[in-house]
Amino acid sequence: MSGGIPDRLQDVMRRAERLEWWSIGWTISVIVVMGAAMGSSQTMKSAWVEDCLSLIPPAVFLISARVERRPANARFPNGFARVPSLAFVIAAAALTALGGTLLVDSAISLASQEHATVVAVDVFGKEIWLGWIMVAAQGYSIIVPMVLGWLKLPLAKHLADKTLFTDAMTQKANWMTGIAGIGGVIGIGLGYWWADALAAGMISLDILDDGIRALRAASAELVDGAPRALDSCEIADDASALHAALDARFPGAEVHLRETGRVISAQIVGAAPPDAVLNPRDYWPGDPDRAWRLGHISFVPPSCDRGDRT
Repeated sequence: MSGGIPDRLQDVMRRAERLEWWSIGWTISVIVVMGAAMGSSQTMKSAWVEDCLSLIPPAVFLISARVERRPANARFPNGFARVPSLAFVIAAAALTALGGTLLVDSAISLASQEHATVVAVDVFGKEIWLGWIMVAAQGYSIIVPMVLGWLKLPLAKHLADKTLFTDAMTQKANWMTGIAGIGGVIGIGLGYWWADALAAGMISLDILDDGIRALRAASAELVDGAPRALDSCEIADDASALHAALDARFPGAEVHLRETGRVISAQIVGAAPPDAVLNPRDYWPGDPDRAWRLGHISFVPPSCDRGDRT
């Protein structure tokens, strides 16, 4: 295994890294296009800020993937297996900040009753309503993240990588904001001044919800909580199945599970290790192809109070 990933999944990891580089490049192009067509639209401004923040998850994923491959050293004797957990926290915080920023901006616009104006501009000697340019820019900002998010989701599930999954959710937030943005710009054109800010506010609530759930799961991982699912802060199904299997195998013992990066660590308190030396995968109750998720298992034998002996 390298970086907590079995050799057979290294190709998947390399595809994920290439996709993140493509994601950064395409997102920068979206930022440029959206910035050029922004005007005074609150939705366009919110979408542009969101696109800028969406660069954080792929960047931290690439950095963490590089760092976690480093060998252990004197300063870090346990290696860098927990780097993905730190990356997950940063990505989740970015998604939460993104939703919060959009919500505050839209609330201020509604409270102050800002009337965004979309003027006509001269394009090659012809006068064109800027709203159509905004709609075209939003259309481009929808297609790119929709495709990227669709490509990232299966890779995140294969790798059990929460940072990559959060990045896919950020891409989802991007294209949803694009759809809301189109509705907001058209609303301005129809004379509904509040449509622009309302569209941005509604979509920000969904983004904020995704961010808070991801941040809760990331916080649980940092404090050695039970392994969480990719798409929620609930305990992961494979972790629940593993806990039940170890409970049955070592009755009366306490089973402690925690997640380090992509792998699960198990500790059996109150049970002696079996005489036969077993591979951690021998304890995995589910799909054998996912047995790599159980990184190691340790035992704390029952204590013996020698003071009671005669």
